[in-house]
Amino acid sequence: MSNRRNFLKALAAGGLLVAVGPVVAAADAPVAGAAPAAVPPPPGWVRIAPDGSVTILSNTSEIGQGTGTAIAQLLADEMDLDWKTVRIEMAPVEKQFINAGWGEYATYGSGGVARQFPQLRKAGAQARAMLVSAAAAEWKVPAAECDTQSGTVLHKPTGRKLPYAKLVQQAAVQPVPADPPLMPKERWRHMGKDVARLDLPAKTDGSAVYGIDVKVPGMLYAAIVQCPHFGGKLAAVDPQPALAKRGVKKVVRLPDAVAVVADSYWRAQQAVNALKPQWDLASASKHSSAPYRDMLHEAVQKEGDLVVPRNGKAEDISAAHAAGVAKASTWLDRTYTVPLLAHATMEPMNGTASVKNGKAELWLPTQAQDTARTCVAKALGIEPGAVTIHTTLSGGGFGRRIEADFAVQAALVAREAGVPVKLLWSREEDMRHGYHRPAAVLRLRAGFDAGGAVTAVRMDSASDTLFNYSRFGADKEYAKPFDRSAVGVLFTRYYGLPGYVHRTNTVEAGVPLGYWRSVAASQNIFATESFVDELALRAGQDPLDYRRSLVKPGSRERAVLDQLESRSGWRRDLPEGRHRGMAFTWANGTYIGQVVELSVDAASRVKLHRVTTVLDCGITVNPRNVRGQMEGGIIFALSAAFYGEITVKDGAVEQSNFSDYKLLSLAEAPAIEVAIIDSNEAPGGVGEEAVGPLAPALANALFAATGKRFTDLPLIKAGVRLQ
Repeated sequence: MSNRRNFLKALAAGGLLVAVGPVVAAADAPVAGAAPAAVPPPPGWVRIAPDGSVTILSNTSEIGQGTGTAIAQLLADEMDLDWKTVRIEMAPVEKQFINAGWGEYATYGSGGVARQFPQLRKAGAQARAMLVSAAAAEWKVPAAECDTQSGTVLHKPTGRKLPYAKLVQQAAVQPVPADPPLMPKERWRHMGKDVARLDLPAKTDGSAVYGIDVKVPGMLYAAIVQCPHFGGKLAAVDPQPALAKRGVKKVVRLPDAVAVVADSYWRAQQAVNALKPQWDLASASKHSSAPYRDMLHEAVQKEGDLVVPRNGKAEDISAAHAAGVAKASTWLDRTYTVPLLAHATMEPMNGTASVKNGKAELWLPTQAQDTARTCVAKALGIEPGAVTIHTTLSGGGFGRRIEADFAVQAALVAREAGVPVKLLWSREEDMRHGYHRPAAVLRLRAGFDAGGAVTAVRMDSASDTLFNYSRFGADKEYAKPFDRSAVGVLFTRYYGLPGYVHRTNTVEAGVPLGYWRSVAASQNIFATESFVDELALRAGQDPLDYRRSLVKPGSRERAVLDQLESRSGWRRDLPEGRHRGMAFTWANGTYIGQVVELSVDAASRVKLHRVTTVLDCGITVNPRNVRGQMEGGIIFALSAAFYGEITVKDGAVEQSNFSDYKLLSLAEAPAIEVAIIDSNEAPGGVGEEAVGPLAPALANALFAATGKRFTDLPLIKAGVRLQ
């Protein structure tokens, strides 16, 4: 047993705390005869009110994925709560609420549940044990004689019951057990169930507050125009055309932008449109897409930085590859290209800020609260502790809201305005000033011996590193000795291919890059799974059978492939004109396979009939959420595969809106079937995992239909269109 003081010390070191009720410090004890004062609850994951309602705090930004409900489910099971009493709120941005897996308050990497599942379960079990101890003390019976049931403690011999709400004071002073027993799976009533999301009622009735909806007393509105050429600066601007317009209060100059503050967003935007800023382009990017693509193609012909996995040795990797090369008599050589991509969130970047008396308060639709606080503090010249972040709902994230550019801008504009200001980017600003998925060229080669067996595989990738741009370059160290952002997961993690080597080449893009849903998997899996299909063809094997031969019998990989064969009807004859393609991968603890079924007419128009997905994501907390994330990831990936491309000319993005950055329409979307394998393994991620395998499964299906390999995305450039 550990005492409360030691538990609080652990909290300061990044541990987890469940507060089961308000604790009144001696200095705050009520004076005799005084009216009772409202005592704020101590910081904790769970708060139990006198009426029995339970508020569970979530440290995961709600960007459409429903993770807050999943966190509530697992804590509700460990605490044995009545689900009807459960509510969720965003946790304050404080040390005790960091994601234990990431070591920061942030939402990315499909880690909302997967990266803190054991810690949250333990926290819930600790709270339950303390409540049981409190009831046992009240009844003067051994705790072993007590159990819990739907928010009450039960004394089994006598049938006496006490609701948790009556025990919060006593429980708060109980010793905190160091290793409480977890709730056995057979007693789970919430995890593994299609529990309705707790955030949906507010989203349905319109009461949900996104960043764009925030209202603060005395608030003004700001619109912004940024230098269209990356790296350019504001040289000069005449503010009078804006100031002459009705409702305009101030024109604010920023290093690379100009903002207009007004009494409505529309007036601010109209005023900013009237300005004619002059830009200093001396240090601006001169890059354009076509020559940059040529640079990437040249780079994959060179000897790049060797990728050495954790616990691997460079000399062993090089020796195994050299041995395989020596046995090879023939080679297969393929090159794949992918473009820059935008996140294209439905809610443009925005933030509301109030800056006064050396402190800042911000309301943000953000994925990275710690990053936002650190960057805002630096920009304002104050301590991070003087910055308060309130997290709102987000209208999509996909990695874009990891960045803090819009938060810093909002804070700087609010400081100049002297009042709270909501800064809202126009759609055009949002499309032209993103942190893009890197453009990449990927070259794969396989050597074969005289008998046709693979002896060596080499992958050379070329792109810029997002570490130079994301979070204002705070993670540059991870770009060496090789660019980890360009690698993701080596496909030899799950495939038994011999003599594999991967080398990365970093080629400056001249435009900001960032984390895009699935990160490196979005380009690398397109290349590797397209290439594996060619290996299968060369071996004279069915694509699914070939992949099955590359994984271990009895493995989770094998189980997914077996289920994929069954659920997709892989062996069944298709209607005339229909064809299938598949892909498989592993990411963030999840094994996933996909089959795309389509047909192609004489005009190269594609009809998507069905996408089948099978995944093993370990313990599934909320199957409905998982299916939703698979469906959303598939639609997201289809948009990118068919249409997605950001092009740059002289350092400026050419696209401006959804009119020239097309997304998949409802009429174009296929039927989607998702099968989840029941598992007792640790939870894996589900927010990003459907994205990577979709493009190669699609390309492989197109090969089955047309006999042509598609190695360049988006497909629309090859004349392939959706019906």
